[in-house]
Amino acid sequence: MAYRTEQEKFWAGSFGDEYTERNYDQEGRLIANNIALFAKIIAASTHEWSTVLEFGANRGLNLHAIRTLRPGAELTAVEINPTAAAHLRTIVPNVHEGSILDFEPAEQYDFVLIKTVLIHIQPDMLPAIYEKLAQSSRRYVCICEYYNPTPVEVVYRGHTDKLFKRDFAGEFMAKFPEFRLVNYGFVYHGEAFPQDDVTWFLMERGSV
Repeated sequence: MAYRTEQEKFWAGSFGDEYTERNYDQEGRLIANNIALFAKIIAASTHEWSTVLEFGANRGLNLHAIRTLRPGAELTAVEINPTAAAHLRTIVPNVHEGSILDFEPAEQYDFVLIKTVLIHIQPDMLPAIYEKLAQSSRRYVCICEYYNPTPVEVVYRGHTDKLFKRDFAGEFMAKFPEFRLVNYGFVYHGEAFPQDDVTWFLMERGSV
């Protein structure tokens, strides 16, 4: 498959396979941590939601947690790595295997999630990803990433040009002002149910 960016090739290939298998070794702990995270996000929601789309779902640890908290939710995922997509299909009925950049949403979802994925996107492609988040959302967009007030690149497991921090949520709301910030939070790596020092932002489309 032809990809437009080096980052897509990176995650679709062997590094993405290794990441997927590495998560398997600590799956139970990661799901428990995610349940704690999404319990906070769900509590911040001002309306009920039942359809979920996750961009870059990997093996489905976020969606597994959401399904635990919302057993009746209809889950859909987009995933570029074939190994991860195969795992996803065991828990998620609707899996779109391929690049987020190639995904064309045919419908809208109540809750659209992207978690530690934007940090790995080629920065020039971020406006296109923000557009897909907005197009896909009927009500909520949740961005959960490494935050920095100004763009910065970080060496990632010995690789350059593969991890970027910035104010993703702020850029998204500037581009799509119809979305307002509902709530946000930071999850420290030293908490009882840690995340990797990520900040989550829950945004809601106005006049729904």
